Amino acid sequence: MALVYRPMMQLSGILFSLLGWVLSCLTTYLPQWKNLNLELNELEIWTMGLWQACVVQEEGGMQCKDFDSFLALPPELRISRILMFFSNGSGLLGLLLSGFGLDCLKIGERQQEKKKRLLLLGVMLFWVSGITAIVPVSWVAHSTVQEFWDENIPDIVPRWDFGEALFVGWVAGFCLILGGSLLNCTICSTEVHPSSVHYAVAEQQDRCQHLETETRP
Repeated sequence: MALVYRPMMQLSGILFSLLGWVLSCLTTYLPQWKNLNLELNELEIWTMGLWQACVVQEEGGMQCKDFDSFLALPPELRISRILMFFSNGSGLLGLLLSGFGLDCLKIGERQQEKKKRLLLLGVMLFWVSGITAIVPVSWVAHSTVQEFWDENIPDIVPRWDFGEALFVGWVAGFCLILGGSLLNCTICSTEVHPSSVHYAVAEQQDRCQHLETETRP
């Protein structure tokens, strides 16, 4: 049973991790971390990301302006940049290491312990990548909620709301953690290799033949 489900779980883990890594990279560069809809001009929607602020008009036009200084950004955006870069890097490294540890890869087939260690290291990197993707989007979401319900801000002042990039980042983090967990389950399971089965059957046949020769008169 383990021989059948182990490759399937490894493939599912890699696919979930790959999807999470792609979504994590997409979250890093999406400008929709925060949305602002002005009541005075409902035809325009302001968005803010980690790199730039944009104005989306109803006609379909979009104008963006990059932030002038890294130090001028709010603390949550500065730390989010660093964490998202770390998430993307650790996710890519996890894909490379866990790829060499898969059973379907014939390279190093006789060195199962090394392949298991590479797979375990890739799992740990996927978990770290998923956590470092969830933390910044959750931090920005928390600060957005605090600003939205801040009683010190007058009611006439527009409030920022959740952007689409936050939800993409949450999905990315959970996919990375899920993919790493599936790969970790395959590490804990045991696999019966066809070569070892063939060797065991041959050894058993030799023993039976030896017993037959000894019991003959």
